[in-house]
This record gives sequence, C-alpha cells and structure tokens, in this order.
Amino acid sequence: MTDATLNHEGDTIEALRDACQTLHEVIDRARSRLDNNVWDYLRGGTESETTLRRNRLAFDRLAFRPRVLRDMREVDTGGSFLGHKLRLPVLLCPIGSLESFHPDGPRAAMQAAADFGVSLFLSSVGTVPLEEVATVQGGMKVFCLYKRGDDDWLDGVVGRAIDHGYDAFAITVDSAWYSRRERDLANRFVKPWRQVPGMEFQKALNWTDIARFKKTYDIPLILKGIATAEDARLAIEHGADAVFVSNHGGRQLDHGAGALDVLPEVVDAVRGRASVAVDGGVVRGTDIAKARALGADVVGIGRLLCCGLAAGGTAGVVRVLELLEEEARIDLGLLGAQSFGELDGRYLRPAEPVMEPGLWSQYPLIGDAARL
Repeated sequence: MTDATLNHEGDTIEALRDACQTLHEVIDRARSRLDNNVWDYLRGGTESETTLRRNRLAFDRLAFRPRVLRDMREVDTGGSFLGHKLRLPVLLCPIGSLESFHPDGPRAAMQAAADFGVSLFLSSVGTVPLEEVATVQGGMKVFCLYKRGDDDWLDGVVGRAIDHGYDAFAITVDSAWYSRRERDLANRFVKPWRQVPGMEFQKALNWTDIARFKKTYDIPLILKGIATAEDARLAIEHGADAVFVSNHGGRQLDHGAGALDVLPEVVDAVRGRASVAVDGGVVRGTDIAKARALGADVVGIGRLLCCGLAAGGTAGVVRVLELLEEEARIDLGLLGAQSFGELDGRYLRPAEPVMEPGLWSQYPLIGDAARL
C-alpha cells in the first residue's frame, strides 16, 4: 500500500498515521464509528467474562529480564508460520462478523494482510465467499472452518479453498456449543451471522474427522481452540501441522485459563513437531515478545483487527500492524535481542500485576466512551 492509497472510507494510510499515533487512538476512533450493539459484541465475553480477563492477566503476571551491552543497531521483527515468512509474527484472527466493522470487511482485512505482510484467517461464518477474498494478491491466506454440513459438504469447501490458492486450512474445535454472551443477550442483539443452520455438525466434530481430513486432503491443517497438553498431543498424533492455542478470546467457555497460561504446556507437548499459534489478550508489542519467549511461533489479534477495520478499513488495519511493529522493535532492542528467535524463558520472570485486568487495560489513555 502506498501513502496515496485510499481505504474504502476515503482515508489514506498517511492520514491514519497522523490521526492514530498510538493504538489507543485507533480504538477511540473505532468506538466513535460503531453502534452500541456491535461495540458490545466486540468487547464482550461469555457470562461473567472471567476467561476474557484471565487472558489479559496471564500477560500481566510476567515481567521482562532484559540484557544489556549488546549491539542493537539492527533489530529484525520478522517471523514465519508454516514456512511462510511474515513481516511480523502476527496473524489476523478468524472473525465471522467482519462485515459488521467495515462494509468490505473480509476483503479489506485480506488486503491489509497482503499489504503489510502477515496472514489472514478467513472465517467460514460470513457473507463474502472465500473465492472473492482469494482475489486479493499476496499475504498468507488461511480458511478457518466451522463445520455446518456432512463430509460431502466439507469436501466441497476444502476443495474450493485448495483450488483458490489458500495456503492452509484451519478447523475451529472449541465451539461444539454456542456460549451465552450476556452483553448481546441484554441488548437483545441477534447477530445475523449466527442465523446459519447446521450447528449439529459442529457438535459432532471429533478426532475421526481430523484423521479423515489428513488422509483426504493435501493442505496444511491447523486446529484452533486447543487448551490442554492432552489435546495438543492428540493433535500431533492425528497429523495437525499447527496447533492454535485459543479460548476464543474468552467468548466460549467461561472460567477457563488465560491462553498464555496454557501456552507452555502445549509447547512442551508439541516438542517442535508442529507450529504453535496463540491468541487472547494480545494488544501490545510486549505481548508478542512474551508469547514468543514462551514458545509460540505467531500470535493472533482479533479485537484489534476489528478496531482497525472500523477506524479506517484496510488502512486502519495496516496502521494497527505498523504500531505493533514499532512497539515490538523497541521492545526487542531494549531486551537485548536482535530478533524474536533469540527470546526464551530466560527473558521472563513472574511479577505482580499493577492494574485490574480488562480488555483495554493496557491503554491507560483510552477515552471514556471506549472504556465503558
């Protein structure tokens, strides 16, 4: 994307750089453009929202152990995932409601991933066909499935993804039942993307389906929603190429552990036999560094993706990634690491949190409208 490139609302990336010099300004801008129902959907979790808060708390419980007197003139913030080089070890999470945050949500997000050089996970729950998103050139494309049909239906979806150049295929495995998201219920907000039949197929999804997938299709497989070492080992035994540690951003099972708290046991179970991704509570460059130090290859951002789209379409998402990259580069330089690959557990230590954990608690300057 050049500085003169317009997003779908008329903003240039240069204008976004001027208007949003911090991530909290992106969020404030997004809040000003979203109605209450969509904003509550974005920020909410399930029931008591305990898992959502624990996602943030897991990061806050770790402090850094920086090293000094190292030559830090050159710092590389790049990464890779399943053999694909990434400008930043970040993926844009699968969100079925991207059209709620920008009229051209999935395509705009894919364009941002391509322009910046990261990966988009396209959710199967959406109104834009995978074929249309595939027309965007560049960027690592992953199709992420909720199963809504039988094996013949699945064969058709996977075949379309392969035929249209998707680099990998992900299956969401933590959503056998849809949770009670009380902000939406209290608002009487009926989400249009939820009105899709076939939920019984997701409920029936099991390890036999994973074995069939690996036997049938020649495309890398990612299992999204792994939360225990036991299931991580089963994923490897069934041929998964990547394990995605996730609790759906605190939007499925309440009173779960923070995703970063789960990450070490999953990394230990995988033992380098597959790539590892993690999401849930990632809002700063320091979060990327902590996850990488604990063994993740890449981190996912979901709510920040939505805020970027609402703030300025493709340019807004690119701006989010630029700011994360700038933070990450400074973090690595001050940690005494020339790349994320140099980080490990020796750069971390336990610490007491200094603030009440919340979705936007890492942005002390955020506006009142976004905080409430």
